[in-house]
Amino acid sequence: MEPLPQDKELLRRIGEVLHYVWDPIGVAGVPQARDEYECYVPQVFQLLKGTADGKDVADYLLWLSTEHIGMGPNPRHDAEVADILLAWRDDLIV
Repeated sequence: MEPLPQDKELLRRIGEVLHYVWDPIGVAGVPQARDEYECYVPQVFQLLKGTADGKDVADYLLWLSTEHIGMGPNPRHDAEVADILLAWRDDLIV
């Protein structure tokens, strides 16, 4: 089944936000690294579709950056990114 247009757009926006805003390893300025975080997009999408306040999204981003990627924790930044993602979701999925 083909994803709805608004879901396709949200998936694209998630990829952009993860790359240009979240970017725990600092590759936003490297065009060749544009797909660095793409493997996280589907899980973030699922979390966004099922959350009200975004805490689970922020927690997932924190887990990714610390446990999976091995960077230092930045929970405030992760919460800010989750808020941006929620705003995109709310704007696209009416």
